[in-house]
Amino acid sequence: MSEISREVLSVGDLNRAIAASLEARFDSIWVSGEISNFKAYDSGHWYFSLKDEEGQIRCVMFRGRNGQVGFMPQSGDLVEVSASLGLYVPRGDIQLTIQTLRRAGMGGLYEAFLKLKAKLAKEGLFDVERKRDIPTHPRAIGIVTSPQAAALKDVLSTLARRAPHIPIVIYPTLVQGPDAPAGIIAALNAAQQEKAVDVILLVRGGGSIEDLWAFNDEQLAYAIAACAIPVVSGVGHETDITIADFVADLRAPTPTGAAELAAPRKDQMLQELAAIQQALLQRVNQRVEREAQTLDQLALRLSHALPNPERMREQISAWQQRLIQAWSVRVDSWQRNQKHYQSQLEMLNPQRTLERGYAVILGKAGHSMQAVRDPKQLNTKEAFEVRLAKGQIEVEFSKIKQNPETQSI
Repeated sequence: MSEISREVLSVGDLNRAIAASLEARFDSIWVSGEISNFKAYDSGHWYFSLKDEEGQIRCVMFRGRNGQVGFMPQSGDLVEVSASLGLYVPRGDIQLTIQTLRRAGMGGLYEAFLKLKAKLAKEGLFDVERKRDIPTHPRAIGIVTSPQAAALKDVLSTLARRAPHIPIVIYPTLVQGPDAPAGIIAALNAAQQEKAVDVILLVRGGGSIEDLWAFNDEQLAYAIAACAIPVVSGVGHETDITIADFVADLRAPTPTGAAELAAPRKDQMLQELAAIQQALLQRVNQRVEREAQTLDQLALRLSHALPNPERMREQISAWQQRLIQAWSVRVDSWQRNQKHYQSQLEMLNPQRTLERGYAVILGKAGHSMQAVRDPKQLNTKEAFEVRLAKGQIEVEFSKIKQNPETQSI
């Protein structure tokens, strides 16, 4: 070190000297900590930090090594790594170059996540029975996210492609940081007050567990559960799971997936309408055919039920003849009866009795004349009327002598 200290070193030389010293001193060590800001690049290399309550250190695990890990690490995982300590010369950053990585337990954030998940599950917020159905044909779709979020652009693009006819309402809010949960809750309340949408998409792009921690907020979970409008969550990537995903009525793997689940495809709707139209036409044709067949059957029954017109005319003629005969017989009978009644009446006619030589003596009885039936009704004081067959006379009796034989009768 004495010769190095006597030289004037460039920054690069110094960093390389430090790197060599660290690699010699810490050639192979085991370190435990919580993964943070994990990133897997297209090159296959992993970059992240290991941290605990006292500090953090950058880490790199190259593709040749991480292929043997057996699982995809996530931010929040507590792991143990076998690594060599070195220094990244271009930036002068101390970092661990990891050879082996294994699980060592759960990180603090993840532990808090599991604790809250268990509590809410016990309260029934994750129960399938309380989840509402997502409308298949929403009148409008609400989006709760940050206006600057890349996820919003993906969601709008998907909705424009699948269902350009459905109106979109954006409820802007923060989706990261300590103020994000309160902002998301306020956006959900605004959507409920407006009542302008039938479904809400709660979306955000991917990130570390710290970036997505706002969606693990307990009060936000209660707000989603109490929301009167169905909520579809699309937070992070497919491997990112948040409390909001469990509470939402439907969980999508990505923001784009949430848009696809909430909006029916226009071409599919047209196909469904065409299928419905075809089914209706088929039903109508079937009904028409059935009714036509029924009409034919009724016509056949009617033709059998109605007699032949010629036969009907013959029957009418026969009935007319019978009616005439019956009426003639009835008239003859009435005429015979009339003649009989006339002869009976003629026999009872008083005029006929007078014509046989009899006479009728009529006496006054008040204002009318009545026949005298008793000799005692005769007197010499009043005038009496005698009716004969060919006329009538008025007589007065001068003397009345009653025949004894007649009296005895």
